[in-house]
Amino acid sequence: MKQDFAQFKAASDKSLPESLPPGERIIWQGKPSVKGLALRAFHVREVVLYFGVVLAWRLWSNASAGMPAPDALISASWLVVPAIASIATLTLLAWLFARAACYTLTNKRVLFQFGVALPLTMNIPLNKIVNASLKTYSDGSGDIPLTLSDDRGAWALLWPHVRPWKLRAAEPMLRAIPDAANVAAKLAVALTGEPASSTLAANTNAGLRATAMPTATPAAA
Repeated sequence: MKQDFAQFKAASDKSLPESLPPGERIIWQGKPSVKGLALRAFHVREVVLYFGVVLAWRLWSNASAGMPAPDALISASWLVVPAIASIATLTLLAWLFARAACYTLTNKRVLFQFGVALPLTMNIPLNKIVNASLKTYSDGSGDIPLTLSDDRGAWALLWPHVRPWKLRAAEPMLRAIPDAANVAAKLAVALTGEPASSTLAANTNAGLRATAMPTATPAAA
């Protein structure tokens, strides 16, 4: 798989890595939410459920063996420490990744600034975006994955700012952004020059609403 790492630049802070050229302007700029990354990228909820199931099984096992209730609770309490440590670590990672990230939409491109240990910037010209889709959640946040006309980097390098499980053809993704529908509308205008369609397909599976932005020929960068 051909890598286009020339598009990656060092970025020292949350501002743009360089001044915008004449004629280019910022349309929107934002960051992923810590809660969204914690729940959907680092799967904190699943970790809580896992430890809850293990704790319940340990209590049931102790009770089935005839162990007195106080002793059963003490025997199972050792799970509390690794549970708290795991949840705290994942939450901290979500905070670090959210703090290090910044998404910027201009009238020419989409910029991804990311990286905790090594800050990087990925530039995606609008004319390289062939499709964009939107998945929203009950709190109004959502994800906007971008299908590109060429290869823009490895999935592992882009994570968590990439569509899950698209390993062979990585799709950079504006992840866990607040007011995602509004951002999607701004992106649709930048890509097509026309407002995004108000008719969106609904999918209530797992409490999510999946929608697709209209495909159109992107504006020239």
